[in-house]
Amino acid sequence: MTIRIDDILKSKSEKIITVLPDDSLYSAIQEMVNHNIGSVLVVSREDELVGIITERDVLKQCVRRSDRLKTTVVESVMTTDLIIGLPNDSVDYLVGVMTTNKIRHIPILTDGKIQGIVSIGDLLKSQMKAVEYENRYLKDYISGKYPA
Repeated sequence: MTIRIDDILKSKSEKIITVLPDDSLYSAIQEMVNHNIGSVLVVSREDELVGIITERDVLKQCVRRSDRLKTTVVESVMTTDLIIGLPNDSVDYLVGVMTTNKIRHIPILTDGKIQGIVSIGDLLKSQMKAVEYENRYLKDYISGKYPA
């Protein structure tokens, strides 16, 4: 059974948390804390995806500029070399992409429009559900719960 990213997006909140490039890093951190998330997408005023701020980006800045978190703008620390996913990508494919690139969040786009964001946790949870379903089915089949 192949699980697709659009299946995962359907189970997540439709609200996508974003910040602007000229917002302070402090406000991006507030958004992550307020929504209990590990990354925030950065969009232009035209709502185009231009970057991502992750917990790792914040930690790097805490070491480099701890006294300037309230005045540092998101644009100066965001990741702009984005790896994106598509709604019809498989979970297995994106897990591979995330593992290879050592990232934990991938924005999902269709025709340049943001559809959502998935984390490695979302993908692994989805894989676990599929394995649990298959495991139960096989146990029931072996125990003879299904007619021959």
